[in-house]
Amino acid sequence: MAEFDRSITLAMTGASGAQYGLRLLECLVQANCQIQFLISEAARVVVETETELTLPGDEALEDFLTLNFDAEPDQILVNTSRDWFSPVASGSAAPRSMVICPASGGTISAIACGASNNLIERAADVVIKEKQQLIVVPRETPLSELHLENLLKLARLGVTVMPAMPGFYQNPQTIDDLVDFLVARLLDHLNIEQSLLPRWGG
Repeated sequence: MAEFDRSITLAMTGASGAQYGLRLLECLVQANCQIQFLISEAARVVVETETELTLPGDEALEDFLTLNFDAEPDQILVNTSRDWFSPVASGSAAPRSMVICPASGGTISAIACGASNNLIERAADVVIKEKQQLIVVPRETPLSELHLENLLKLARLGVTVMPAMPGFYQNPQTIDDLVDFLVARLLDHLNIEQSLLPRWGG
């Protein structure tokens, strides 16, 4: 059985920007992380709208991702929305880092008020209450006062808010370059070595 360097929770919700979450998943696999993977029903729709992937149902998803992302057995662990016995549902077993990428406005709102209506929201609640690392990647524009208030509330709780706003100083040539810009910054904040983006001044 493979040994993994660390465990990270990755959740994808129903905002546009599925490419960011899927590319991050790929990079986490390559970095020898074990991924507790959560995906909302709305995110499934976005994935099939924005990419060429057609995701199978929950029972087959783990094998599908393992095959398509060249992962080791048990490297990508799929958690369903009502699996309250998942490690991510408890502070005694949850990974120390969680990324929600992309993060919908509805998910951010639910987390900001502690709703915990599904496993994604509960996992985020656990990370916050245990004072561990939570990164959210909102992909919405324009931002209403409600969005801003919710993001401010999360930021004050120690959550890293990293909007899907790629830079252009690296002279991107393709959409993949723009995706990699954001994913590289996410990997930096997760303290995972990356070569996707050259360092400023390097």
